[in-house]
Amino acid sequence: MGLWDAMTGRSRIKEPDLDAMFLVPSAAITLQTAAGFMPTGTGAVCYRAAAGAAFAQAQADIVALIDDEPAAPSVTTTTDAFGFTWLEVVGSPDDMAGLCTDLHAVNSTIEAQGFGGGLLCTLVPFRDAAGRTFGLVYLYKQGTFYPFAPVPGLPAGEQRRDNLLEITVRDHLQAELPFEKDLQRWLAVWDARGL
Repeated sequence: MGLWDAMTGRSRIKEPDLDAMFLVPSAAITLQTAAGFMPTGTGAVCYRAAAGAAFAQAQADIVALIDDEPAAPSVTTTTDAFGFTWLEVVGSPDDMAGLCTDLHAVNSTIEAQGFGGGLLCTLVPFRDAAGRTFGLVYLYKQGTFYPFAPVPGLPAGEQRRDNLLEITVRDHLQAELPFEKDLQRWLAVWDARGL
């Protein structure tokens, strides 16, 4: 914070560190060895799509960039009930580095095209042998991670979180990833792709 910012009472907004996505492959190894959770091979970036041709072209460029790889993962875009777009990348569960590179490319391309304000989060799902699933969520505007674990098998219309699993995941990974300390920012992403 500079002198002028201090005098006017302003503070600078923390810039997101998209390179934190490259910490996820080593965190995945920790999750596998410590808790038996394996990556599903999918990941998704959630954003509010801007209106206009420029954003449509940026989104098309992102899909083309990922599809241009030799062993290209599948890429789909959908819109959830809240109007957010989910760009989902489905690849091999054994290639976490490739998945994180693709998710980083999606985020950085949207940011570079001037649409970073619409980015919400990035999600990488994990599953254990018992069928429990959680998503490791990267909050773009905070530059931090948190786990989101929906309880599976509930009656239609009922939604609950597995808070114990979320805290357990945090405890396993907080030394490796920048975790969101404010639990109120651990938002539920019920319509997340891949969960």
